[in-house]
Amino acid sequence: MAGKPILPIYPALPGFLMLLSRLFETRPDDDGLPGSQRKLALLVLVMGTLMAVLDGGIVNIALPTMARELQVAESHIVWVTNAYQLVTASSLLTFAALSRRVGRHRLYMGGLAVFSLASLCCALSESLTTLLLSRILQGVGAAAMLSIGPSMYRVIFPSRLLGSAIGLGALVVAFGIASGPSLGGLLLAVASWPWLFAINVPVGLVALWLAARALPREAAQPGRLDWPGAVLSATMLGSFVYGIDRLGHGAAMGEVIALLLASVALAGLFVWRLRRAKRPLVPPALFAEPRFSYAAVISMLAFTANGAAFVGLPFFYQNLMGLPPWQAALMFTPWPLALMVAGPMAGRLADRVNPTKLSSLGLVIFLLGMLSLALMSNTAAPLDVVWRTLLCGLGYGLFQAPNNREMIGSVPLELSANASGVLASVRTFGQSLGTALLGIVLALSFGSLQLALWLGCAFVVVALSLSLWRIPLAARR
Repeated sequence: MAGKPILPIYPALPGFLMLLSRLFETRPDDDGLPGSQRKLALLVLVMGTLMAVLDGGIVNIALPTMARELQVAESHIVWVTNAYQLVTASSLLTFAALSRRVGRHRLYMGGLAVFSLASLCCALSESLTTLLLSRILQGVGAAAMLSIGPSMYRVIFPSRLLGSAIGLGALVVAFGIASGPSLGGLLLAVASWPWLFAINVPVGLVALWLAARALPREAAQPGRLDWPGAVLSATMLGSFVYGIDRLGHGAAMGEVIALLLASVALAGLFVWRLRRAKRPLVPPALFAEPRFSYAAVISMLAFTANGAAFVGLPFFYQNLMGLPPWQAALMFTPWPLALMVAGPMAGRLADRVNPTKLSSLGLVIFLLGMLSLALMSNTAAPLDVVWRTLLCGLGYGLFQAPNNREMIGSVPLELSANASGVLASVRTFGQSLGTALLGIVLALSFGSLQLALWLGCAFVVVALSLSLWRIPLAARR
């Protein structure tokens, strides 16, 4: 049964192939890379992004087996996932800023090399300590790639295809999120858990070889990295993500509150540092552009609602509807499937029409889907579940690519790497906040999964209001 959830992905292939053919069209006045070189550069980005996203969730299904074979408690083995996510989240802004000092192509290739080496170390680990250290190193490599991935599309593809390229990036991330558990289960059916990591090694080496030949070269910019800002950024994001994780694992509320308050205090110091540093980690000029600021806040709000639903729905399907895990996965599959179909379509349209109108329409549809889920009975028939999750995926797919295009495309090219880091950070922050929202609701005596979905709807309403408000700004671009 492990392979079932990935089967519905195939209907998305025609749209994927149409998107690829458009991305490789070449015109005499195009900026970016020539069409033939774009293919190899795109393959490098897809391979790196897919490995980094997949490794965030593909090992989850193997955690019980790993705990048994390494002879450790299940409460300890969860850090195989947590360590990777924590390091990745806390390093994104730092690596985005570092890319300006060393060049994006060098940073991306360095991330690939570190990720591949760390994957080999994970596969060879014979103790939990060694495995955790290897996962930390793997998270560093993943952060280097994910922090600048979206901005690489800006220099590889011509401006007229930026929306389509970013739509493809959203599709790759959706595929990684959707297929991680299924691919992990499928691999475990024929091999042992170290192969979940070992499979990255040959893929990473091929990607590294292609990257050396295809990625556009950039000159390193003079200046030092803002190390105080980097430390504040890492501790700010790290304490927040760790606090959310502790909340989800039943930690004392005092400990959770202390971690979250520390994150807020560090955020204040981080903003103070940005305003006073000569070369700050995140240039304040980014947020001087209203279109970028709106897109960043809206993305965080939407990812918060998305995170609450992604974590809450499996509990709803299994605990309230009584479905077995594989069938719950099938009920959930229409969401990422619809996103994979709608994302490339929305990306193509965003190159031709106002992307804020498209993303606003997507938020309307997403809100309708979230409302339908919040109103759903635990005795709903399977088809009644499917159309609701399809509606959510369709709306989110229409929203994400145009909003990402607005975010990356609204800033000067020299700031696109920093914008890419902010995009990855608000996504992580929003997903963590959505997870916290669900955990807090379920901890309340009067809490319920429906209440969490209703609160998710409230976040979408705020995001939609801001998205409608910003439409005139984008119309003047």
